[in-house]
Amino acid sequence: MVIIKQIEQTKEENEVKEQKKPVEQMPEKTTKKIQIKGNPKRAMIAVASVLGAIVIVYVGVSVYYMSRFLPGTKLNERKVGGYTAEKVKSEAADEIHSYVLKIQERENKEESISGSDIDLEPQWGSEIEEMIKAQSGFAWPIKLFAPDKLENETLVSYDANKLDQKIDELDCMQPKNQIEPENASIAPYDKENGFSLKPCVMGTTIDREKFDAAVDEAVEQLAETVSVEDADAYVNPTVFDDDENLAAAIDTVNDYAKTTITYQIGESTEVLDASTFGDWISLNKKEKPVISKKKVAEYVGELARKYNTCYTAKKLKTSYDKTVTIGLSCYGWKVDNDKETKEIIKEIKAGKPVTRDLNYLMTANSHEGNDYGDSYVEINLTAQHLFLYKEGKLVIESDFVSGNHARGFDTPTGAYGITYTQKDATLRGDNYETPVSYWMPFAGNVGMHDASWRSQFGGSIYKTAGSHGCINLPPSVAKVIFENVSKNYPVLVYELPGTESTAAADQASAAEVVRLIDAIGTVTDKSGDAIEKAQTKYDKLNSNAKTYVTNYSTLEKAQKDFRKLSKTQEKKKKENKN
Repeated sequence: MVIIKQIEQTKEENEVKEQKKPVEQMPEKTTKKIQIKGNPKRAMIAVASVLGAIVIVYVGVSVYYMSRFLPGTKLNERKVGGYTAEKVKSEAADEIHSYVLKIQERENKEESISGSDIDLEPQWGSEIEEMIKAQSGFAWPIKLFAPDKLENETLVSYDANKLDQKIDELDCMQPKNQIEPENASIAPYDKENGFSLKPCVMGTTIDREKFDAAVDEAVEQLAETVSVEDADAYVNPTVFDDDENLAAAIDTVNDYAKTTITYQIGESTEVLDASTFGDWISLNKKEKPVISKKKVAEYVGELARKYNTCYTAKKLKTSYDKTVTIGLSCYGWKVDNDKETKEIIKEIKAGKPVTRDLNYLMTANSHEGNDYGDSYVEINLTAQHLFLYKEGKLVIESDFVSGNHARGFDTPTGAYGITYTQKDATLRGDNYETPVSYWMPFAGNVGMHDASWRSQFGGSIYKTAGSHGCINLPPSVAKVIFENVSKNYPVLVYELPGTESTAAADQASAAEVVRLIDAIGTVTDKSGDAIEKAQTKYDKLNSNAKTYVTNYSTLEKAQKDFRKLSKTQEKKKKENKN
């Protein structure tokens, strides 16, 4: 349905024209004053004739306008006075056939669709004729001074498929020409300007449904133009540059930018500031700043991969002067990813500088070198011998009995941390309940404890008469270890072929050294060879055999006495010579 365009008024060709009679020129006469006697009858006839002529003209013109629009009439703002219905339709049809719709787009672009391209045709009803019938032809004199202004809708028809095709062919509809709109947002952080406004992008993406409706309406109304903008047929941003909530959000994130988190991780330093976390901030639907928990977690994950040592193999230079690799590791640094993620978000929102370490689920002795540092328990299952080191110094060493190999109760190798320490505990398992004075678990139910029921330790006892997996220790040794360790104290358990326990042989070798030391007796100037022989034999002993040399202090005193005696004798020789 469309409003008929203006129809140019043509001058009415059949308009009644008054005939003008020429005025006869009278000859000059001498003016005389005379009296004329009036004739009333003739005067009335003259008046009646004039009135009759007027009536005839009035009626004639009225009859004329019975099939035409009254003078001055406007139909849809176009002058149609004196037009018949057919003339109105004819001129309207001509304009419809030449119809072109101009489509006004963004960036001052314009395209068009011709009526001929879509088979545009008028569809007339009886509306025009009804308008003419509805008027009174006798009112034409009045309309000369107060013309009618009429409105009418005329039906048009067109090929909807062809219109869709023409729309498809428009440049504005091509994907390459449609720029997606972008909301105004927060621009990426830079050190000079902080966070700032990122202007919105209006784009040129068209809402096809709205566009089709606007074009259809324009064609049906025979409108000259249709503005995509005015038709609200563009897909627009939802957040514009002057958005108050956005401005407030920018202020908020600039407060966030004041945050600097400095991690002190051993001798290493990591700094987290806005140059990194600036990319983690976005706006929610309410235009409130949101810190991406996912991106924070990814950052924490990178730190964890860099500084976690738990579950990584450990290298240990053993007390046997050989290096072993301990593959299974339950000891080391392990970052608490969830807690660290939450704390970072909290600290960013606080907008203050912070210096701290990471949050950990598990800790270790050192970030540098071996994470177990220089304080640990070294357990050699092969040798059935352990060493307790504290700050690099040997506190105690001892033989032990480990898990029963024959029954499959082997003590597991690995790097562990002592789970806890407990005095006077009762160990329970299948078919046993054993009280102990010192309990130090490190691998589940496996731990170190005193074994007062055993009279011997070391050697090959473990092979057939070992424990349920624990490290059985002499009570005095267990006491010393208990007093020097605490929760998470490193326990390094390994096997080292070639260090098998030889307790009997070690004792025999040690006994020979003990005999040699005892044979030194009173130190004289002749004791040098005996002292050197005993020291040489001692140096050749393994670490376990040396523990059986109970008189080594006697050897050390003999060496000191012999050096003192030698100096005295040397002094006397010099004095006698002089």
